[in-house]
Amino acid sequence: MSKIIENYENKLNLAKATLKAASIAVRTSNTGVEWEEFNAASDALLICERHLSAAKNEEYADIIDFPVAWDVGAPLPHLFMNDYKGYLIFYVKSVDPNWDGTYTTVIDTASDKITSLALVEFEHCTSAKLGSPNDEVFEGHPLYGKGLELYAPMQIMNSNWIKEIQNINSVHRNYNPENWKDMKHFFFGFHDTTFECIADSFKVEVHQTSFRNLLNIVSEKLVN
Repeated sequence: MSKIIENYENKLNLAKATLKAASIAVRTSNTGVEWEEFNAASDALLICERHLSAAKNEEYADIIDFPVAWDVGAPLPHLFMNDYKGYLIFYVKSVDPNWDGTYTTVIDTASDKITSLALVEFEHCTSAKLGSPNDEVFEGHPLYGKGLELYAPMQIMNSNWIKEIQNINSVHRNYNPENWKDMKHFFFGFHDTTFECIADSFKVEVHQTSFRNLLNIVSEKLVN
């Protein structure tokens, strides 16, 4: 074992111990600072997981810059794609200033209500999937413990999925590994589903419109 890996493993063990202590403090105390310390310990653990996985050249998840946050309770992601375009729609996180905890807002995609919706276009999208797992079984995901973070936009580094797809395509007589150097594996953990895709990049638009109208916009983008 290299000294670098050993050092990262020691830091990871320390981060786990710190998080465990912070978890106990959250359950047993109420001075107002416990959650802040717990969140800081959680962030530190994720960083340690990523550093260790990177040192081992293993697959891991890393946070990426993303201009919007999705609704945690009911983002209702929808995926649309053809041979070379991929689009993802979801409800943007919003705060109801009148919410007092006594009622629940039901989101209806068939409604004509104007709301904040994100439209993410994945450029040169070669593969995409939307489905299981949901957030209740997130700890069972193979990348859990390797920097994977729920409700966050992520990129999977050293992606096994990219390697698998690239290996399949390598049998083609015109295969060129240079064509794959810009491919990235994106991962979004929603409430009821997980979205993943392989694409070069993405761009995000936020629309103030109804879900039905945004579907029409996506349909036009797919055929034009």
